[in-house]
Amino acid sequence: MNNAEVAKRRAEALPRGLSSSLSFVASAKNATITDIDGRDFIDFAGGIGVMNVGHCHPKVMAAVHEQVDLFSHTCFSVFSYEPYVALAEKMNGHAPGPSPKKTFFVNSGAEAVENAIKVARAATGRKAIVAFENAFHGRTNLAMGLTSKVTPYKRDFGPFTPGIFRIPYAYCYRCPLNLEYPACGVECAELLRAGFENDFQADEVACLIVEPVQGEGGFVVPPPEYHARLKQICEENGILYVADEVQTGFGRTGKLFATEHFGIEPDVMTTAKSLGAGYPIAAITGKAEYMDAPVAGGIGGTYGGNPAACRAGLAVFQIFEEERLADRANEVGGRVRARFEAMKNAHECIGDVRGIGAMMALELVQDRSTKKPAAALAKAYRTKLFQNGLVNVGAGTYDNVIRTLMPLTIEFDVLDRGLDIMEQTLNEVTASS
Repeated sequence: MNNAEVAKRRAEALPRGLSSSLSFVASAKNATITDIDGRDFIDFAGGIGVMNVGHCHPKVMAAVHEQVDLFSHTCFSVFSYEPYVALAEKMNGHAPGPSPKKTFFVNSGAEAVENAIKVARAATGRKAIVAFENAFHGRTNLAMGLTSKVTPYKRDFGPFTPGIFRIPYAYCYRCPLNLEYPACGVECAELLRAGFENDFQADEVACLIVEPVQGEGGFVVPPPEYHARLKQICEENGILYVADEVQTGFGRTGKLFATEHFGIEPDVMTTAKSLGAGYPIAAITGKAEYMDAPVAGGIGGTYGGNPAACRAGLAVFQIFEEERLADRANEVGGRVRARFEAMKNAHECIGDVRGIGAMMALELVQDRSTKKPAAALAKAYRTKLFQNGLVNVGAGTYDNVIRTLMPLTIEFDVLDRGLDIMEQTLNEVTASS
């Protein structure tokens, strides 16, 4: 079968709401994907931030093979197994902050978010949640309610969970207060306190849920002081601080967890994606006093903490320690930033270059003075990148951000070729527009 034949079958068998690329994978190795027509692609998407240790890392593959030869499933709540406990111990030992931690596992980032909210509600006896503009937290009902962007994530799917309130995020390029950092004094953090006065009752809020760096929202990096200010306001009002590290976690930002950059200890933290190196697993990790709040049997699930996925997660920790991947993320990100800044100097359509570690992005605009988003140009650029052999995914509330999520293990010559494709392709699409 070739791509055209499988694409025809796909159109007949799958609903239109499930997006897909133009090619079908045959194999993948580290940062290269080969499709069923035999064409190679450089992977700057990483399965949307899942493959930080690369495709088919030998240590991950060996661990999974060893596990599936023993057993594939018992349900941890019915007949437990040691890899689940060992991975929880790893999460607890590496989570930011000195407080004793506990962890349990589910299948996806959205499930982790829902369970973090359950923990916060049980621990505080409160029900309301504060989330942010431009946030993304998943596609289940509660997670959709927490997510900001309507199309495509929420369109026609409501109503959503009540008791969710939203405030602006520290999006410096598009400051919600029309101020400039650092003269602003990070006044945007005080919008949480303003919310208590105008929109929601502080003593009814169970938690604030926030991405340390917004992912789907456009790789928005807040000022260094921002999260500490939010955390302080939460502590003053008995509100739990929940860090959604689903996309930022496991080295993407140059530290194992992005909250480490901001010097804070989350009360509860969610992780997924690169925790399992392609095997479905997500974690809820938090201060033990809060994690013990739900009643016995109140958390869990049939497939949560699948044994093969737990073994993959343990291999991921081993790889990070042995190959120093958090440090390598900074090397990768440095190369990407240098090329992106050069591209910005050459192209007026690049309004902003931003990121932290290897979590780097370009924001495309029609005009730098108005900052009007260039969604059509971004779409044409992403399409042409794929045609030119680079796998990529967009981001941003306005669909005008080009983000990079290449494996942190990417060979530097492959990285440089991918950046060459990005530069050459932007030259092409801007010349034809």
